[in-house]
Amino acid sequence: MFYRPEDGHGLPHNPFNAIITPRPIGWISSRDGDGVNNLAPYSFFNGVAYFPPQVMFASTGVKEDQDNTKDSMANIEETGEFCVNVVEFAARDAMNASSATLDKSVDEFAHAGLTAVECETINCARIEGAPAALECKLTKIVTLPGESNRVAFGEVTGIHLRDDCLRDGIFDVTTYRPLARLGYRDYSVVRELFSLQRPDD
Repeated sequence: MFYRPEDGHGLPHNPFNAIITPRPIGWISSRDGDGVNNLAPYSFFNGVAYFPPQVMFASTGVKEDQDNTKDSMANIEETGEFCVNVVEFAARDAMNASSATLDKSVDEFAHAGLTAVECETINCARIEGAPAALECKLTKIVTLPGESNRVAFGEVTGIHLRDDCLRDGIFDVTTYRPLARLGYRDYSVVRELFSLQRPDD
């Protein structure tokens, strides 16, 4: 099968997200200028550089109570700060609850039954007990082609690691089993690992 996206795929559901899998989930926390916390999961997320450490996430939709974007992007544009919380399997229901479209005045931490704690290097909340959290200062927002497609890049200024996720000096993802986003309404979970030696090592 071949199709041009501009012509449509002819399938019951769009296969695009199912092709680009698995995708890590950035559970993005932010705070608006009035101090209201926001929390939302984004699967167009990844790390993009080591030194200094940098991450990105893309927002691809709009809310009626925001100006052509979503709460996360509006908050980050206003304050220049955000935090990426790592999603573990045990938090799947809370993560899903935080994806609800709610009024911008609603604190998704409370809505999802999560406890917000203050970050160290930025004026933003993070999820208490998350396996890891990356405190970020905005470096750039890039507008992409299409309606309301925007990418936020941030430099990581502080990193929280949950103590039980460290084994022999290694951040061991099998201790918390990270969630990954697939296509449609599907997710996956990392339960096992294998290693490959690079040819140049």
